[in-house]
Amino acid sequence: MLRTAIVGLGSWGKTLVSSVQGKSGDIRFTSGCTRTPAKAETFCREHGIPLAGSYEELLADPAIDAVVLATPNSLHEAQVKQAAAAGKHIFVEKPFTLTSAGARSAIDAVSRARVTLAVGLNRRFHPSMQELQRRVKSGKLGVIGSVLAELTATTGFYRPDDSWRVRPEEEPAGAMASIGVHLVDTMIWMVGRVQQVHCIAERRAGPHGNDTTSLMLRFESGVTGLAFCSVVAARNARVAVYGSEGFAEVLKPTMDTFRFVPVVSGRAGHLVQIPEPEVIETPDFNSVAEELMQFARCIRDGQPYPIPVEDILHGVCVLEAAVRSAETRQPVTVAP
Repeated sequence: MLRTAIVGLGSWGKTLVSSVQGKSGDIRFTSGCTRTPAKAETFCREHGIPLAGSYEELLADPAIDAVVLATPNSLHEAQVKQAAAAGKHIFVEKPFTLTSAGARSAIDAVSRARVTLAVGLNRRFHPSMQELQRRVKSGKLGVIGSVLAELTATTGFYRPDDSWRVRPEEEPAGAMASIGVHLVDTMIWMVGRVQQVHCIAERRAGPHGNDTTSLMLRFESGVTGLAFCSVVAARNARVAVYGSEGFAEVLKPTMDTFRFVPVVSGRAGHLVQIPEPEVIETPDFNSVAEELMQFARCIRDGQPYPIPVEDILHGVCVLEAAVRSAETRQPVTVAP
């Protein structure tokens, strides 16, 4: 079993712990640290997690195999490098870093240390999303024209004024860093590298600055993409792929529903009846638990994590371009 330390015990750090603690034979959180220990003492006691005095203390502990970082985005680069130097395997929440230079530097440190790196892009692990990706890659949808993706939540209404998540330097381009990176990563996984991005970030309904983001993307393959994300809109999620031979989508915030409608040939100028869609339901799947268990299994089996570092780096390059586009209000070419 992978002996793991949780670093950062805000709401998402607690979600990560709760997803697997006492439920998995692959991974267990055996220690932790956080900037505000008083807020986490009860939770840690209930989950059998002793709190260390500092990150450095955790890294010096030979009884810890890996760290899970649920910390402010600006700290990721330095914390990844520290963990790699200490020989610890690393799971870091998205976004991996906020700059492409930081991502390259952190990846180099991980490569030199020969430790496993995972990034919390849990949507790749859900069966519905994997089915959609298989349909795209197999050619079942024909020539892909465009990918549309939406992810919304109301978390922006409830963040306290002193939360790091309301600072624009930590969460640039509205909802891009907090949830938009999920949409970008899904698109990269489906249709490849992004060539250009046009990002618009605005403040719509929340109390803490820009909270709503729209993206238009052009991919190297010629596919186009549209993405919408907001932290002040009714909760929803959808990814839809339009192809010359069919249309497929994943629905619901829990990603439970996969739906596919094939193209039906008909004579020119004549309407044809749309066939009944193929629907696959996968209820109650915990993709957060799955990504952590996969992390542990990859370390145990000496296998690379399923999300390639090339995709991780490219995702950060797209985020960086989106931030610049939001600032300049112009399309921006993504760094190679």
